[in-house]
Amino acid sequence: MSTVLTRLIVAAAWAVAFSLTARHVSAVDGPTKPNIVVFLADDLGWGDLGCQGHPIIQTPNLDAFAKQGVRLTQCYSGSAVCSPSRSAILTGRTPYRNGVFTWIPEGREIHLRTSEIALPKLLKGVGYATCHSGKWHLNSHFNAPTQPQPNDHGYDWWLATQNNAGPSHENPANFVRNGEAVGKLEGYSAPLVVEEAIMWLKEKRDPAKPFLLSVWTHEPHYPIRSAAEFKAKYSQLSDPVQIEHHANVTQMDHAFGRLMRALDEMKLADDTFVIFTSDNGPEGDGVKSPGRGSTGGLRGRKRAVYEGGIRVPGIVRWPGKIPAGETRDVPVIGSDIFVTAATIAGANVPADRVIDGGNLLAAIEGKPVERSRPLYWRCVIAPEPLKTAMRIGDWKILSDEKLTQFELYDVGRDPQEKNELSSAEPAKLAEMKAELVKLNTEIEAEGPDWWRNYNNGGKKQPAKKP
Repeated sequence: MSTVLTRLIVAAAWAVAFSLTARHVSAVDGPTKPNIVVFLADDLGWGDLGCQGHPIIQTPNLDAFAKQGVRLTQCYSGSAVCSPSRSAILTGRTPYRNGVFTWIPEGREIHLRTSEIALPKLLKGVGYATCHSGKWHLNSHFNAPTQPQPNDHGYDWWLATQNNAGPSHENPANFVRNGEAVGKLEGYSAPLVVEEAIMWLKEKRDPAKPFLLSVWTHEPHYPIRSAAEFKAKYSQLSDPVQIEHHANVTQMDHAFGRLMRALDEMKLADDTFVIFTSDNGPEGDGVKSPGRGSTGGLRGRKRAVYEGGIRVPGIVRWPGKIPAGETRDVPVIGSDIFVTAATIAGANVPADRVIDGGNLLAAIEGKPVERSRPLYWRCVIAPEPLKTAMRIGDWKILSDEKLTQFELYDVGRDPQEKNELSSAEPAKLAEMKAELVKLNTEIEAEGPDWWRNYNNGGKKQPAKKP
């Protein structure tokens, strides 16, 4: 073999190796595709876990899980409210772009359209079995032919509610399984949805296929109910609302632990990528109104585009692929889950549309996540006047919906957003304003204009599934 040919072969080999490393997809080089679990809590604040520093709430299973993987300290939800965050996870696209711009009341036109490429459908195309268990909240015509249901987005098996478990987490009566109402269930929501997931793993899935499993609990979203065994852990507290809330988080943690033990028992844990996170910050004021969740000292709560409304717990475990017991402070967001799952599964990320998310495995390596667009949030029901936010690097700009009022923060140095810098940093403000206007204009032009009708009732209904 000639020297020139040898050099060409070596150069080509290095180019391939560099490409794989740069795209963080070396995990799919093995003989089997990894299983993927997305475990999503509801209204869980950034500071609501023991491993996140809460002084009272007991979360032994998630604390242990954090020691087995990587805790992402700058993890964001895709929105400050529930439905949009869920849509970002399933599509990799910011909610105003994919149409699910706010939480979905019953009887509205808002829903996750089948024109979006949802993660379960994408992974089914590369051989995955798929299951959803828990809260859905991605349509307003739940279990009806007029809007898409979980199976229309690629789930083989599903047990779900439209929004909250009703009448509460205790003995819920509003679950639907694969299109059939199941009636009253005995028990509490998070343990129930986890037991459904375990049943599917053991009895219903095709064991020859890798799987995508979405477990989306209702805990600790109000109205809540917690089992006596978990409330007993907080008997020293005098506030019954606080007792119920903290017990509800522990109840969710207990269910999470049950699922992790099932993966161990079935010899699946080592081949499974698991991510735990939340859909937005905590409900209420944390003191008097319902909701005793903690933002960990961050400003704002659910519905706000300040950090406390959108920064949430994020923990990832993938034995042998990522380190154990470490933390990373690289910003990641819910839409990154779509890109990450698609990449490690060996599926092609859609190239015919803007994908806002990136591969969060870069963050595990301590590197910035490569993404086509800046981090962006917009919440129509955010407290006045600031409803929109964008982050680039350590800089974050907030604005009203008309983009006429602005605040600027260096959240790398000031995560509590105490020091407003628009007057002190006029050049940076002008730069961020220009980027925000550009991005906001692009997003509004792409998504359906359902948001324009929202304050007028938005009750126009589609004739059929779009």
